[in-house]
Parts: sequence; structure tokens; C-alpha cells
Amino acid sequence: MNALAQLSAVELLAAYAARTLSPVEVTRAVLANIAAWEPRLCATYALDAAAALAQAEASQARWLANAPLGALDGVPAMIKENIATRGTPVPLGTAATELVPAAADAPPAARLREAGAVILGKTTMPDYGMLSSGLSSFHPLARNPWDLRRNPGGSSAGAAAGAAAGYGPLHVGTDIGGSVRLPAGWCGIFTLKPSLGRIPIQPPYAGRVAGPMTRTVADAALLMDVLSRPDPGMRDTMNLPWQDIAWSQLERPLRGLKLGLLMDAGWGLPVEPEVRAAVEAAARAFEGAGAVVEPVAPFMTREMIDGMDRFWRCRAWMDIAALPEARRAKVLPFIVDWARGGADLSGAQVFHGYSQMGAMREAAVAACRPFDALLSPTAPIPAFAAELPCPTNDPARPFEHIAFTLPYNMSEQPAASINCGYTSDGLPIGLQIIGARHDDLGVLQLARAWEQMRPAQRAWPQVG
Repeated sequence: MNALAQLSAVELLAAYAARTLSPVEVTRAVLANIAAWEPRLCATYALDAAAALAQAEASQARWLANAPLGALDGVPAMIKENIATRGTPVPLGTAATELVPAAADAPPAARLREAGAVILGKTTMPDYGMLSSGLSSFHPLARNPWDLRRNPGGSSAGAAAGAAAGYGPLHVGTDIGGSVRLPAGWCGIFTLKPSLGRIPIQPPYAGRVAGPMTRTVADAALLMDVLSRPDPGMRDTMNLPWQDIAWSQLERPLRGLKLGLLMDAGWGLPVEPEVRAAVEAAARAFEGAGAVVEPVAPFMTREMIDGMDRFWRCRAWMDIAALPEARRAKVLPFIVDWARGGADLSGAQVFHGYSQMGAMREAAVAACRPFDALLSPTAPIPAFAAELPCPTNDPARPFEHIAFTLPYNMSEQPAASINCGYTSDGLPIGLQIIGARHDDLGVLQLARAWEQMRPAQRAWPQVG
């Protein structure tokens, strides 16, 4: 049963078409795997086994009739809890939220249903998505399946942990500063933060995207084909015009490509030696395959992140301060302490902070312009202690680990994280691949090239 939970979406669809597996037996296997892991991993919210099995039975009937509903028919999937699914409350990771069932599916959830995916339930996140951690005032503490003493990262914490542990092959997360890439890097999975607007999302916000979180590049490409389709309600006012992209065409010659290697983000935590060694080894492999790799000077500054931090604090404090006192008291204290730093900022300080989004955008685009793509660490450190809200555990400096991921949200560029090695303790290390704005397929192709070149991967974590 557990072996079925380890299969990719591509493998499942081929097996369904060949009648060698059925959606019902696969869904049962995945649910059994979740039941074995979940008491310790705590990655799910609103898991609904009965509803999932009903969806699987309907899918099985369609496959038997040679009439699959769509490109994901019968494939188990999970959705981050801040992406609305009809009838399920959206707590946003915090006990301060009033639990009101969502009236409708947000665009990513709607696309999954239309494609026939078996939606098992939701995955966890920290309060308001403002932590790269599995710590939440609403959800139990999510942990990293590679080492339960470690953090899965966040804010797509449950999605990354679940993907690594075999909670179905397809997961959808969201990212505004690294929230799919950081947990993907720390949990050893693959993810793509697409170009802003590539995947319709609700509500839209500057830098905010939804993205696939999977074990393989091919599964992410399969999911991108579905998630990037237009939303009939046109609810994403920042959505790009739909393009008929051949997402499955993942082969791309490396010879002659010019790649930049960024090993110093300009601020934040220093890159630990084992992370540096793994990323530099990946760069050498790209060189060995014919690409030209050149170093990139740091382009981010302390002023950029301090300004961004002030703006985010002010925005968060406005939301938290507006809550009734009883609800405000339920927000994770670390988040309140951090947000309170925005309470007394002047208009000039907040405006200057907001302007740093533009400064980051200009700097990132200029740094990437000479290259076909950039390579960097996803995070400067491996996974940290599970109980911490962030690696520094300091609300005065909470973002020291996002220096490599944040700029590409502001510049709207696609960026992926893919495993490139392990620490001496067996923890995954993420390689980030950044492309030019709108070149999402190019990033997937480079990730697929690395997936084929990289050394043999360790077996996925199993229930002890």
C-alpha cells in the first residue's frame, strides 16, 4: 500500500490508462500513508477521507468508461489552506480568524477540480503566512519528515512536508517572499514560483503567486498546465494573458547557455559551507554539460530589506490592530511583536519601505539581464529547529534567511527550487534556478536538466 503513495502523478496517469491501477486503491494507499505519518508530521488541515474516496470512485468510473474528466483525473492532490476551497473555512494559519466556510473555490482549487484531481484536503501554514516555519497558533506544529526535530519551512509548510512524506504527488502552495521555495529546499522537493500572474489567484497582491510543489519536475509541469489556465471569473486582476505553453517539453540543450552564479545575496545569514559546496558543485555540473557559468555580484542591500520589513510590519499591524482584543490575543505572540514595530512608523517611513519593492525589482532584473538564468542557494542554511518561528528567533530580524528568494517576487520572475545535495546530517539542500520574467518553461527545463544530471537521490523519508 505504501508503495502506491510514492508514485508520481505521471506514473499514476499512465497506470490508470493501462488499467493496472485504480484511483480508489491509490487514494486509499495515500490516505493510509497520511494516517501513519500525520500524528507526528501535522501537515494537514480539513483532511476529508470520505470525500476523497467519493471523488476517487467517480474518477474510477470515468476511467472504466474511457472518459477521464481532465489531465489530472484520479490523482491525489492537496491545497494550502489559504487557497479557498468551497465549504471549508480559511483560517490563514491563525487562531484569530473567524471560521466561516468559503463560498467558492479560489482559481487554483477550481482548476484542480475541473481536471479531475482527487482533493484530499488542505495543508497547514503559519499565522498569516508571515513565517518561514511550521509554527502556527491555529494548526499543530508541522515538522520536517527528513528529521522531525527540524522545521519544514514555510509558509507552505504542510505542503512541502506532505509532498516529501508521500501525501499524494501534487500540492499547491503560495509564495510572496519564498514561501514555496524555502520549504521545498528544506524538504528536498521541487517547486516553481511562477511569474506573477501566470497562475490566476484570489486575492492577488504584489509578489503573491501560487505554485506547484511536487517531487519531480514533470509532475510540476503537469500541474502548471492545469493551474495556468484562465479563470472564467477573471478574479485575478494581475493575471497574465493566457499562453498555450508546451509545459511537457522539458528537454533543452545546455551547451552555450550563460548562467550566473549568485553566492552572496548582499545581506542576511551567511551561506553555510555545506550549502555552498552543494550549490557550487551543481554549477560545475552545468559547466561540464556545456553551459558558461559566471559569478554574479550581490545586488540586494540592507536598505532594501529593512524598508520592506517596515512596510510589511505596518500592513500587518493595521490588520492585527483592527481585530477585537479577544481575537488579537490569539495571534502568535512572535507575529504580534514583529508587527507592533510598524505601529508608530511615519508615512514617509512606510512609503520609503514600499518603494523598496521597486528598488528590488530594478536590481534583480539588471543583475539577471546578462544571463539566460541565475543559480543560487534557495536558503543560506539547512532546516532549523522545528519549534522556532524563524532561524534567528528574533522579531527584530525575522527575514535574514530570505535574501536569496525575496527579490524574484518583487521582480515577478520565475524561480524554482530543486534538491542539489544533503548535509552531513542528511538534510536536503535547495538549488534555486531563476529565469527571465515570463520564462517559466525555461526554468522548468533547466530544473529538468539538473534533475537528470544530479547524483543519485536518497530515498524519501518513511514512517519510522
